[in-house]
Amino acid sequence: MTGVRTGLEQLVAGRPRGERTRVGLVTNPTGVLPDLTPSATALLRSGFRVTALFSPEHGLRGTGQAGSGESEDEGGGDRGGGPATDPATGLPVFETYLRTGGALDELVASAGVDVLVFDVSDVGARFYTYVWTMYDLMGTAARLGLPFTVLDRPNPVGGAVCEGPPLDPAFASFVGRAPLPVRHGLTTGEIARFVNREIGAELDVVPLLGWRRERYFDETGLPWVMPSVNMPTLDTALVYPGTGLFEGTNVSEGRGTTRPFELIGAPYVDGRFAEDLDALGLPGVRFRDTWFAPVFGKHAGTPVRGVQLHVTDRTALRPVFTGVSMLYVLRALYSGDFACEPFLDLLWGSDSLRLALASGRDPRDLCGSPGRPGDHAEQLYV
Repeated sequence: MTGVRTGLEQLVAGRPRGERTRVGLVTNPTGVLPDLTPSATALLRSGFRVTALFSPEHGLRGTGQAGSGESEDEGGGDRGGGPATDPATGLPVFETYLRTGGALDELVASAGVDVLVFDVSDVGARFYTYVWTMYDLMGTAARLGLPFTVLDRPNPVGGAVCEGPPLDPAFASFVGRAPLPVRHGLTTGEIARFVNREIGAELDVVPLLGWRRERYFDETGLPWVMPSVNMPTLDTALVYPGTGLFEGTNVSEGRGTTRPFELIGAPYVDGRFAEDLDALGLPGVRFRDTWFAPVFGKHAGTPVRGVQLHVTDRTALRPVFTGVSMLYVLRALYSGDFACEPFLDLLWGSDSLRLALASGRDPRDLCGSPGRPGDHAEQLYV
């Protein structure tokens, strides 16, 4: 299937523009037209006066690893010497990563822009940070009196199903600031409209055309651009709402391999892990016993045993239930070695999963029944 038009395409195709308006564009490599023209170039060619670029985690070029931007001090490219310069456009680049509140307000104010425009693709999991950069910048825009425009893009793993409990506000963080389910089923623009009920920014969402909620990214006709260095393929994004939870454990989530979030393992794992997982008959996925040696991250340089997830039916797949099932099997098989970190609470959105695992209780009932996005937010999205 083809024919999906992004908010960026809509904007450059003839929406009203103010030639005197100084635009601050929030973007990264995912902000492209179907012909792969970057959004900054596309807007400049269309007559928009883009005067500054802002980048999220991983940076404008997408080279930063998790937990960093592209500057040496991990998120402050403008600190101590002014902003970097984008060689393609000559525009200053302001890194927003690790900036919130007054510090973020100061950064945006220093750029001297009249409007903020957000064009970054999400991956469909609440703990992916790009939408929370949007959230924080919407707050800044509201405090500074700047309009905020979101150029909508598809949810790559579809918008027909959501999974997992909504975030407990007591566990709000940069991997979740609003009560969305783990797999939220929303587009970026839908999230913006939802959170703006709290923020109150002057918000404009330039909508998608031709997208249906049951469509996955490879059914849109749009080019896949890696959202970040550890999100190489759509297959990665499909399993990530579940296997991303392993970032809060002492188990490798496959960072430092060519299949991050599809390879899961640890030095203490043996062949029982794959056998017991496959015996569960989880929908839409099979588990292959495998070995891998991460080149960085957890267990770097150490051969570890674990599993590779093979998606057999993406419409049947329930990645959150799958990830929680994997955690439960690990705890049951290797209780003396398996450990959860406090970060798991932030990823899950409460301490309920960690406490269930610690007590040996089956936590799969915490996932609830999969629903439609509207089931979780007063039918706002559908």
